Amino acid sequence: MDQIIDIATEGRHLSRDRGFLKVSQDGSEIGRTPLDQIAGVIVHAHGTTWSTSLLVELAGRGVPVVLCAANHAPKSVLMPLEGHHAQGARMRAQWQAKTPFIKQAWKRIIIAKVQMQAAALDMAGEARAPLDMLTRKITSGDGTNIEAQAARYYWPRMMGADFRRDTGADDANALLNYGYTVLRAAAARSVVAAGLHPTIGLFHANRGNAFALADDLLEPFRPLIDCAVRAIIRDRGPLVDTEAKQALARLIATDLPLGEGVTPVSVALSKLATSLGQSFETETLSLVLPTPPDPLTLAGLGK
Repeated sequence: MDQIIDIATEGRHLSRDRGFLKVSQDGSEIGRTPLDQIAGVIVHAHGTTWSTSLLVELAGRGVPVVLCAANHAPKSVLMPLEGHHAQGARMRAQWQAKTPFIKQAWKRIIIAKVQMQAAALDMAGEARAPLDMLTRKITSGDGTNIEAQAARYYWPRMMGADFRRDTGADDANALLNYGYTVLRAAAARSVVAAGLHPTIGLFHANRGNAFALADDLLEPFRPLIDCAVRAIIRDRGPLVDTEAKQALARLIATDLPLGEGVTPVSVALSKLATSLGQSFETETLSLVLPTPPDPLTLAGLGK
């Protein structure tokens, strides 16, 4: 099973040891994880050190190393230079994709996101009908910004009337930052493994964002984090402690409906990235997007 390794304690040293990531403190080993089971490494403690051989091994497996600020927002992501046997051709196709194709891809991603938000509100006992109606109004490229309209309805009902999404704030926002960082690591890994360039996004295009495409592809999965954060705050409070981090990191193993079966979030991200890469090459859009899980599954997130 894919695992997220979180390093939040000062003075830890990370190294490679016979196929394992080894964590040491003051020269003594305190834990190890098989490299093949790691989906991402998230580092919060600024006193962390690591060996170059470990970083090379992680890169060879396509595992991102995410460096975070104090508010748990990612500041840097280390990724490999190579990720797919047809990387060159696929990146050229990605770069040369026509604007109508890109807008249609973004439309489908936003539809999937708003559908997931509607399911999250339904789980929370809130009316989903307004979001269902907005979904039908999403146009190519989301030119009328239905995503923002949906957010204005969604956030106060999901997180409370006084909630405002602010990446620099504490409490609920810090928990959301951490959860989205977990998703971003998994999405970045999937993008590179699919032979796509993470900087070339569909919608996100900030010149300082080296992982714009990863941010695009994780959008339909964000409400899963929102459900988990809501449950964590209700049951244990808003602290970003070890228990909360573990609950959020486990979300990449949550099963989602996909096609005729179910698949973990980490695999669903990989299938979405791969389908986008194939769509670029064939110039025919066919995205493998998740559908919302049942209310019972959503209610169990974060526990």
